[in-house]
Amino acid sequence: MADNLWGQRFEKFATSAIHVGQDPEKWKSMMVVPPITPSTTFKQAVPGVTAGYDYSRGGNPTRECLESCVASLEGGKYGLAFASGLAACVTAVQMLKAGDHVITTDDVYGGTNRYFQKVAAKFGLEFSFVDFTDMEKVKAALRPNTKMIWCESPTNPTMKVTDLKAVSNIIQDREEIIFCVDNTFMSPYFQRPLMHGAHVVMHSATKYMNGHSDVVMGLLITNRKDLYDRLYFLQMATGPVPSAFDCYLCNRGLKTLAIRMEQHQKNAKKVADFLEGHKHVERVKYAGSPSHPQYEIMKRQATGCSGMIAFWLDGDLEKCKKFLSNLKVFTLAESLGGYESLAEHPALMTHASVPPEARKVLGISDNFVRLSVGLEDVEDIINDLDQAMAKAME
Repeated sequence: MADNLWGQRFEKFATSAIHVGQDPEKWKSMMVVPPITPSTTFKQAVPGVTAGYDYSRGGNPTRECLESCVASLEGGKYGLAFASGLAACVTAVQMLKAGDHVITTDDVYGGTNRYFQKVAAKFGLEFSFVDFTDMEKVKAALRPNTKMIWCESPTNPTMKVTDLKAVSNIIQDREEIIFCVDNTFMSPYFQRPLMHGAHVVMHSATKYMNGHSDVVMGLLITNRKDLYDRLYFLQMATGPVPSAFDCYLCNRGLKTLAIRMEQHQKNAKKVADFLEGHKHVERVKYAGSPSHPQYEIMKRQATGCSGMIAFWLDGDLEKCKKFLSNLKVFTLAESLGGYESLAEHPALMTHASVPPEARKVLGISDNFVRLSVGLEDVEDIINDLDQAMAKAME
């Protein structure tokens, strides 16, 4: 299979990542790189008349450069940046009120699961956790008070793929339902959920969008002015905004997003092939491989696949711990999407907050490993996995 998998890339993506929102004409000095604007407040010529900014919680020049760029990359009109991915998630859910119902993915990211069940539910919101690979189950979960669908594709951590257009079709007669998609695992380089009927796209920009493991940030993108206005009001009213310096770093990270995602995919495909043929691996789920259960859906709605791989080691918890502890190129750490390769044990790390009985049903077992394949030489990545598995099985 070719390194670029199956899809034609979105037109002018790299050009947009470099230029949209970055116009030198914005600045008197005509600087090419947008400045870091740490100022919290801005002079008004007369009371109530601003030059576009009054207080940085409501808007900041550096943040605006980033928000314009990310909206363009997702094929959207409006972008908002937040202090973290969860801050973006919380703000989106705050569009709802007590008594409203949310349908979400059964193996949704552990932090999102924790927020939904242990925080948002206390404020009167209702949640149904559903397998989004079965549209009949999604239909069956709909209630008269359903006001939001929140899904990931692929899911974190078991890499299940959701048919986004099918979800959109299910709710086409329910205009009150807001369809939100967490696109963190794919980035807009490979997948644009707005094209398939999503109303709001969310990113933990901490991951691929920034790409350097040095910023914690979230993003929301939409094409709908009414939703943007509600989200902006909530951001202004509750204050979960990122710093100008973090916006600068993420904006810089976007400039290499296209070439980074190509290399993540190239490396991950080779790693997935290696794992699928390894005697100490029970099962592999990489959404870019024909062996993935929803591979045909991926081919319809994405142009390629990122560096995220899930696999089940042939062994128990102790062997899995030994494998992870013996990795040399991979770093044993949470998070994903940076230039470095990361490995983690979801049951003990990112998804430890998910109840054990739920983890068992979802396949987040003691021998389950999640990989974020980085940009190192792929031979070194594969050799590292091989030697760590050999030591685990001694």
